[in-house]
Amino acid sequence: MRPTLLPGLILTAVALGAALLSFVWTPSDPGALAVTQKLQPPSAAHWFGTDHLGRDILSMLMAGARTSLAVALVAVGIGAGIGVPLGLAAAARRGGVVDGVIARLNDLIFAFPALVTAILFTASLGPSAMNAVLAIGIFNIPVFARVARAGALSLWTLDYIRAARVAGKGATRISAEHVLPNIASLLIVQATIQFSLGILAEAGLSYVGLGAQPPTPSWGRMLADAQTFVTLAPHVALFPGFAIVLTVLGLNLLGDGLRDALDPRLKGRLA
Repeated sequence: MRPTLLPGLILTAVALGAALLSFVWTPSDPGALAVTQKLQPPSAAHWFGTDHLGRDILSMLMAGARTSLAVALVAVGIGAGIGVPLGLAAAARRGGVVDGVIARLNDLIFAFPALVTAILFTASLGPSAMNAVLAIGIFNIPVFARVARAGALSLWTLDYIRAARVAGKGATRISAEHVLPNIASLLIVQATIQFSLGILAEAGLSYVGLGAQPPTPSWGRMLADAQTFVTLAPHVALFPGFAIVLTVLGLNLLGDGLRDALDPRLKGRLA
C-alpha cells in the first residue's frame, strides 16, 4: 500500500463519518443556546468546550462537516459533470473551432482568482450555501476540462483509437467507450484535489459571510464567530481550524496515494 494512502483514507473517513453520523446523532443539539455555559473549556460534559453562545462545539463540528463536505462534493460534481464532456469534445476536435472556443472559455475563467470569483458570484446573487456551490462548481469546470483534454489528447494518437475510427465509430462514441475509461484515474485524483480545495473555498466564503448562513453550522462560520474570543478561549478557533486542516490534509494524502496506485508508470517503482 502506498505510504500516503492509509492516513489519507483514515482522515477522510473520519470527516465523512462525522458528517454522516450527524444526521442521526450529535452529543447535543448544534443549535441549542446555553449562554450561561458560554466559552466553557473542554470537559466531560462538552468534549471540545462551548462557544460564545454556549453551543457544544463538537456537535457544531459534526453538523458543520455535513455542510462543508456537501458543498465541496456537489461543486466537484458540477465541475466534473460539465468539464469532462467539454474536455473530451475539445480533444476529439483538437485544433478545430470547438477546441478553440472551449480553450478561450477556460482562459476567461482562469483569468480571475478562484476565491475572488466566488466572492463576486456570491456577493451578486446573495450569500447562501447554494450560491457557494455554484461559484465553486463553475471554477471547477475548466479544471476538469483541461485535465480531460490533456489526458484524452495523448490517447487519440494510439493505434486502438485509429482502429475504432476505421471501424466507423464516431468521436462521441470513441470518447465514451475508449477514452473516458482510460483517463478515469486522472479524473479521480483530480476530483480528490478539487474536493479539498472546495472545502477551503467553502470555509473562506462562510468566514466572510457569503457561504452558509446561520443557523446552518459551517466550519468557516465557526472560525468567523471565534475570532473575537480567540485570546479568551482559544479552543473555539482551534477545533474548527483543526477540522479544516486535517480534512484537507487527508484528501490531499488520499489524492497522492490514489495517483501512485493508479498510475501504471509508478507501480513498479513504488512496489
